[in-house]
Amino acid sequence: MSFVKDPSLAGQGRLNLEIAEKRMEALMKVKERFEKEKPFKGLTIGMALHVTKETGVLIRTLQAGGAKVAITGCNPLSTQDDIAAALVEEDVLVWAYKGESDEDYYKFLTAVIETEPNITIDDGCDLVTEIHTKHPGLIENIIGGCEETTTGIIRLHAMIKDGALRYPMIAVNDNKTKHLMDNYYGTGQSTFDGILRSTNILVAGKTVVVAGYGSCGKGCAMRAKGLGAQVIVTEVDNFAALQAAMDGHRVLPMTEAASLGDIFITVTGDLHVIRMEHIDKMKDGVVLCNSGHFDNEIDMTSLESEAKRKRRVRHYLDEYMLKSGKVIYVAGEGRLVNLSSAEGHPSEVMSLSFCGQALACEFLAKNRGNLLVDVITLPPEIDDHIAELQLKAMGLSIDTLTPEQVEYLGQWKEGT
Repeated sequence: MSFVKDPSLAGQGRLNLEIAEKRMEALMKVKERFEKEKPFKGLTIGMALHVTKETGVLIRTLQAGGAKVAITGCNPLSTQDDIAAALVEEDVLVWAYKGESDEDYYKFLTAVIETEPNITIDDGCDLVTEIHTKHPGLIENIIGGCEETTTGIIRLHAMIKDGALRYPMIAVNDNKTKHLMDNYYGTGQSTFDGILRSTNILVAGKTVVVAGYGSCGKGCAMRAKGLGAQVIVTEVDNFAALQAAMDGHRVLPMTEAASLGDIFITVTGDLHVIRMEHIDKMKDGVVLCNSGHFDNEIDMTSLESEAKRKRRVRHYLDEYMLKSGKVIYVAGEGRLVNLSSAEGHPSEVMSLSFCGQALACEFLAKNRGNLLVDVITLPPEIDDHIAELQLKAMGLSIDTLTPEQVEYLGQWKEGT
């Protein structure tokens, strides 16, 4: 029933899962509790996530809680084939391989939907969209869903605006332990991991243009600066641009930054942030990459049509020669460079994100039928619990308030 590229890779997948578990101690604590309490007994959880070793550990956690799990990828280039093979051997329904065609991508989403999930986990909202548009008859048996990333949250709010959303969705991305950790520390590191694996370029002394200064953009800019680059930020939001300037980066429109950059990173969640009008102004030999969820932040269609030659020159690095003779390099086919060209976020940061996913699923199961059809943020005490688990995993302890301090914080009469 499952479909993976190479079942013989399962042995390597098991080894990678073993390493990931050692680095995901917070999630392992959640798994231990789930094994005892079985919050998902009798439930099917359908997932469209990056099929990575970290996702594999999340799946094991949900299975420990009694769930039947079905998964497909949420991006055609983000599946780790060894992990997909290993999960099939662990009674997971898996439809995923690296390099999926568009046809297979949507066929695999349908395969997950046909398992009739009670809870959905999405990264980018494609699974939710397919259910709402093509399989609305299944919705009455869906308790709710969880969304992992900023792009998906944007789409969910658009569904709310259109009156289209028909079951509760938890915005896991809005947890502090997600967007202020995964998006910031994870995206920054893994984006440059992907860039370096594709190009082996020296970052020091280069000018890196970061399009978008949300949590992901902040993380990319921080890592670029740490590697010795000069950073230019492009933005459409006044406050985000102000933050970038206060953080010491140059802030310019893309039309001006285009001629200055050596490496361009898009992390906006919007389309055509880099267009041919910008590419025409760029230097010979620049590197373009995207760390936003979809592959439309760089106008790849126009670049393909304008190039007189295209060839793959390194690991997921394509060289486009324009009619002028100028060469443009694109890493990861304009898709998520940290997953297409590398392995995604490190396990430690994904432990936090996937604690959020696991506990969000538990929250849905415990509150079945009592939640509004809306985009919901988890209660702050759950987010705080995740941070506590991670602190303990890191061997760190913090102070606690004295009774006097608690009383002081709860009164209003005592002042200067």
